[in-house]
Amino acid sequence: GSDVPDCDGADDADDAVVGGVVFGGTRTRTRQAATETHPSRVNAEGLVEQLGLLGVFVAGAIPWLEAITVIPVGILFGLNPLLTFILAIAGNVVTVVFFAYSSSQILSWSARRRELKHGAGASDSRGERARRVFDRYGIFGMAILGPLIIGTQFAAAVAVSFGVSPLKSSIVVSAGAALLGIVAGAITMGLIAL
Repeated sequence: GSDVPDCDGADDADDAVVGGVVFGGTRTRTRQAATETHPSRVNAEGLVEQLGLLGVFVAGAIPWLEAITVIPVGILFGLNPLLTFILAIAGNVVTVVFFAYSSSQILSWSARRRELKHGAGASDSRGERARRVFDRYGIFGMAILGPLIIGTQFAAAVAVSFGVSPLKSSIVVSAGAALLGIVAGAITMGLIAL
């Protein structure tokens, strides 16, 4: 039976829930209305969605796990597309700003790590491609192509190392990530609608 009160005095043993609507007794009510009568009742679906959205925020903040990847995955898992977009971009922006303002330390760490892994004098093919993109298209090209080459966080750091201010790098790269996120979300929603 259902533990949702129906206020009709009838036994709830024959109550059924279909699409969030509770049917039974002599009264039909939405799960929201039933939950409002008992605020202590935990809405498991809401909790799962909140945890999923928290995961979207965290995943959006992880370097190389770009918002353009996280947004379609969140949408495919049935999360609210607008909230998925907002939280994926917000997570991404947090680390983009951090990388832009910590550019020299992060790039030095990355170079040391590359040397340890591949030996001294190892070429940085991603860095070289990023340099070509920046030289050819500037910060705006880096904002759009950088996420595909080196990730948004490193694109922001590299742009700063090429002379762009941390603030401008943060804003432009974040805007590029948001634009790519809109495109990725729209494509995903379009494919789902087919």
